Amino acid sequence: MSGTPVSFDQHPPHGHPSNTGPSTQSSDKPSTASHAPDTKPDPTDTAPHPILHGKTGGPLNNAAQGGQSAAPSASATKLAHLKSKVKSGLRQFPDFPSKGVLFEDIMPIFASHALHTTLIEALELQIAEAFQTQAGEKSEIDVIVGLESRGFLFGPALALRLGAGFVPVRKQGKLPGPCETVTYKKEYGEDVFQMQSDAFKSGQKVVIVDDIIATGGTAAAAGQLVRKLGGTLLGFVFMMELDFLKGREKLDAPAYTLLSGQEESSGEGKGETIDDKLPLGRTKESAEEANKSVTDTGGSLAEGRP
Repeated sequence: MSGTPVSFDQHPPHGHPSNTGPSTQSSDKPSTASHAPDTKPDPTDTAPHPILHGKTGGPLNNAAQGGQSAAPSASATKLAHLKSKVKSGLRQFPDFPSKGVLFEDIMPIFASHALHTTLIEALELQIAEAFQTQAGEKSEIDVIVGLESRGFLFGPALALRLGAGFVPVRKQGKLPGPCETVTYKKEYGEDVFQMQSDAFKSGQKVVIVDDIIATGGTAAAAGQLVRKLGGTLLGFVFMMELDFLKGREKLDAPAYTLLSGQEESSGEGKGETIDDKLPLGRTKESAEEANKSVTDTGGSLAEGRP
């Protein structure tokens, strides 16, 4: 190097406590191992979730970023693996509970300790990814709301993992005491959902869970109940979604699912008739008339269950 040497006293190294002036060296840039000064934000942090984390500090809700993250993470890879294991536990029954319906049976998942554990872990990671909470730690979600009746199968266990309470949504006449009520339309008539009026406090943060979202009527009704009780609805989480029924369009909060259901298909060009293969929740009539879809898939037509 040429030029007059600079002594330590004249110019201590950049970053030394004695050096309070700006850097004069182009190489004085923070490395990936550097810690940001207390007066500056950490460049690895993103903006906060407006509900869970307020206006400053903490990670950003994935929904605000269009559901996309900057790069695949270890947790995302693990979640994909868990989803695959959960899917392997499903089984199908054609023409149940009525002819033309392909029933997706989730019960084998709960009959297996390993698959049940996998499901709860997958849901916890799905929520962590969706709402940017920390898996394995108490989240800022206050309440998990489960829909009658299959939301009761995993909602309480998931709430325990999140450090949250669990509140059920039930059909009319099933809950004692004062209740809030919402009436919603089904394919052939109406039904009524209720929650106990003191189920949670106004302002508490709520996530609604259920096994399947089809046309979205029951989930939308549950969302209305949460808001009537003064809850802050963060979103919905489902095990499975029947995309072709477009149920999420009825929801007024973000919706996340572990799995997608069967695609709509009439078997055209394959020598099949419309009766040969119908997606979950579709009868022959509703497949032919797109506006007539089964509202609550997975066995509500069977009724006769609490």
